[in-house]
Amino acid sequence: MIEITESAARVIAKQVAKSGTAAGGLRVAVKAGGCSGYSYVFKFDPAARDTDQVFDGPGGVKVFVDPRSLALLEGTVLDFDEGNLMATSFIVRNPNAKSACGCGTSFGV
Repeated sequence: MIEITESAARVIAKQVAKSGTAAGGLRVAVKAGGCSGYSYVFKFDPAARDTDQVFDGPGGVKVFVDPRSLALLEGTVLDFDEGNLMATSFIVRNPNAKSACGCGTSFGV
């Protein structure tokens, strides 16, 4: 399960509306690489893929996660710091991450 906070949902809803795809959502994935072994990947997609797990958030927003990434993201809370004028990315609170890089987008398990 992936939890989507109200703050993250507002950002997702705004970007999906901007793209004009009502069935769209945020794809959250994990790829090998980065300072600590894995990196988060964020992309707005017009629709889920057949194999995706779809998580519903506040206001009906959707987050798409592929099966391979879900194993590393299970239990994650997806947030966004709207109070920070410099914030430009999502905050991932991943209970599976045992180490993280200072950049905030790389983690190890």
